[in-house]
Amino acid sequence: MDQSISLNKFISDTGYCSRREADNLITQGRVLLNDRPAALGNRYKPGDTVEVDGSLITAAKKEKRVYLALNKPPGITTTTELHIKDNIISFVNYPQRIFPIGRLDKDSEGLIFLTNDGDIINKILRAANNHEKEYVVRVNKPINPAFVQQMSQGVPILDTRTLPCKVQMMGRQTFRITLTQGLNRQIRRMCEYLGYTVVGLQRVRIMNVRLDKLPLGKWRHLSEAEISFLKESVADSSKVRSEDNPSAPRKKAPARTPAKDHPKTAFTPETKPSPHKHKTTKPPAKDSKPRTGKPTEKPGKRENAVQKPSQSRRGKPSSPPKNAGKRRRG
Repeated sequence: MDQSISLNKFISDTGYCSRREADNLITQGRVLLNDRPAALGNRYKPGDTVEVDGSLITAAKKEKRVYLALNKPPGITTTTELHIKDNIISFVNYPQRIFPIGRLDKDSEGLIFLTNDGDIINKILRAANNHEKEYVVRVNKPINPAFVQQMSQGVPILDTRTLPCKVQMMGRQTFRITLTQGLNRQIRRMCEYLGYTVVGLQRVRIMNVRLDKLPLGKWRHLSEAEISFLKESVADSSKVRSEDNPSAPRKKAPARTPAKDHPKTAFTPETKPSPHKHKTTKPPAKDSKPRTGKPTEKPGKRENAVQKPSQSRRGKPSSPPKNAGKRRRG
């Protein structure tokens, strides 16, 4: 029985980093598999040696799973790069190697998970899983029902349109919003598009875990019930795709572009040809040909086609005198 696993999963399971970070390390040439530079898609099997930046990584170093909930204060950057000032890892200062699940803007505050479980990170981050994240937002001026409706229906940002979401007015300048996607600075960009500026943003819930009364800047361990629910919620995630196909996430990005092009391509070509087709049978065949991308060549061919019979007709009247000439000679 094959006991091998993907290399990025092995590195993640040791608690060294997440799978995505492991893929980055591999592409940067910082990972050796059996003394040879590793490549995306490589698999680890018992007995193999794995080195990252010259340090041996073994399954024996695998640590107990850690799941933390932090009430991140504003000013803390969600990154594992320790050289960056006010990074979240140094702020928490946990004795084991952990990394955040997702991001929370530096200017924002509220709930964020940290763990050394690479499997659950990938599953939670997958947008296809539609995991809810709830925020309380305060803007710079009063909001109205029209604002709530526009936000809930989706707003065009970052060359796409945000998915429909739940929005509830809480006060003159405060609203609650629940998202199932995580575009870069999504809420701030949505508000800016509608002419508002976010002056305060707090994430209060991720899936089944709520911020509740956790003080700002403090963290706690997730309860067994919370962990169990999280794992059950992501159990149906496409785990195999991320393990065996590191490029699988890239297939999702191009999927957004066709969605934008569909309305454009379906707008003019389909509406214009249809009325012509109903008028006659022959003309639409001629009209439809130029729309295939060769508008100049085929009309030219038609002209030639018209000229050829005219030449042949002219040729026929010229032939009788020739025949007549032959008769005179005879």
